[in-house]
Amino acid sequence: MELGSDIIHDIVHPTAAYSQFIRFRADHHDAGDSYRLLPVDWEASQLNPKNRVDSLDHLPNPLWRIDGCTGLGTQFYVLPLFLRCVPPMRIDAFIPEQSSQSYDIRQLLDLDVAFHTKDRARVQELNISKHILRALQLWTKSLPEPEALFTSMPFGSRIVFKSLSLNVRAMEIDVAPTHYLERQLLSSSALAQMWGATVQLPEHVDISEVHVVEQIHDSVCLVRIQGRLWILKTSTSYTKYLYHELKLLLSAKPHPNVMSRPAHLVTKRCSFGSKTAVIGFTLEYHCYGTMRDIVPLQRIHNTLSPAEQFKWAMQITSGVLHHRNTSGTFYPDLRLDNVVLSKDRDAIIVDFEQRGVWCEFASPEINAIEYIRLLAIDEDIPEDVRDHYAEILRRMCPDFETLHSREEYTNPANGYNICWACLSPKEQEASEVYMLGRVLWCIFEGASAPQQAAVWQSYRWEAEVDFPAYLRTPPKIQSLIDRCTIGRRATLDG
Repeated sequence: MELGSDIIHDIVHPTAAYSQFIRFRADHHDAGDSYRLLPVDWEASQLNPKNRVDSLDHLPNPLWRIDGCTGLGTQFYVLPLFLRCVPPMRIDAFIPEQSSQSYDIRQLLDLDVAFHTKDRARVQELNISKHILRALQLWTKSLPEPEALFTSMPFGSRIVFKSLSLNVRAMEIDVAPTHYLERQLLSSSALAQMWGATVQLPEHVDISEVHVVEQIHDSVCLVRIQGRLWILKTSTSYTKYLYHELKLLLSAKPHPNVMSRPAHLVTKRCSFGSKTAVIGFTLEYHCYGTMRDIVPLQRIHNTLSPAEQFKWAMQITSGVLHHRNTSGTFYPDLRLDNVVLSKDRDAIIVDFEQRGVWCEFASPEINAIEYIRLLAIDEDIPEDVRDHYAEILRRMCPDFETLHSREEYTNPANGYNICWACLSPKEQEASEVYMLGRVLWCIFEGASAPQQAAVWQSYRWEAEVDFPAYLRTPPKIQSLIDRCTIGRRATLDG
């Protein structure tokens, strides 16, 4: 299957039922599913030297580094190596969507693999990553002041590849300043006015004093401030989720297995309105990283001990219970991606944006509402179908249009998650219990996630079985997981 963002809409999501998508195939062999490619002329042939990739080796002295990718393989985290200290300006490289590219480009540059690959180690070995770095090398050398990208551009600006070509010299690269993003950013005084005196803001630090070490995720990077390592949380898409998480963390009662209070507000003087805005906040750095990678790696090396498995299970359960009993809100993001290990190898729950998880990671009731939401907001399905599902969703969440469409932060009492807003507190707790059961399954089966290689996400180390099958889980824990996930249904990919 050729992968691209359009297949999510046309094949994976329930919008597929109303999609006009038609897959055109070249004439194929009777005995198999492989393409019989039509003959091409010399101008387009791969035998023509001008159509070949110059090199896919690693550069000996690169000016940039790629730390990962997101956006279904169209957004790459690039860091300049020509700067001694890199401020967290979140300037990423964007390439055209896979479906707009020729068969040769897709195959030779690993575009379909980039669609589901996100971690640094694998992304750096993709041909598209090496190709991007070669193009950036030439482009950077042509700039009179490449350092200006990180001193004079708006936060979150983009390096845009207008086209892809096997010839790195033929690719046109431009910079798109994101003035709209800086307009969404708020000052600390504006946040303080919204939240009142009960929410105490941490100290401020200017973006120039923060130096990036590694971009870990699209909203998370490892930074150094005055010699100490911190996690910096930012957002280059919807700042409303960033500020909502900041408020929840600053308002939370401490617990040893829940991420501690933010230490700094990172600020930047914006060109728009000359305001000094909060672009992110720092959190304690936990050196072992996410359990999504730790648990399966230990399974592979046979070092996953029952003592640690039970310890982590109890710590995560304790953290979820604490949040449920003290915060007055819900936690919709429970998965091993959002649990890190401290220096003492204790489990710490992170990520309180309340965006929720990928479709099919959550409980069946949340998935059902998410399917309704997708149909209620989709502009490519028949209008009467969209209106039908919008009316259903409106009965459950009367202000869903406002929550969905509004980009700026408005300090809503219950956040921006439409699906979870449709549930009562008791129903929210039941969904949390379901997600907890699936996390317990991952811990005791040594898996990154309940399903192997979802179409939009592959993992560095895949499990041997999918939820709810068992290979390693003790019988009593199996019974507990089954009770937590009672009412489960087969996922769409099943």
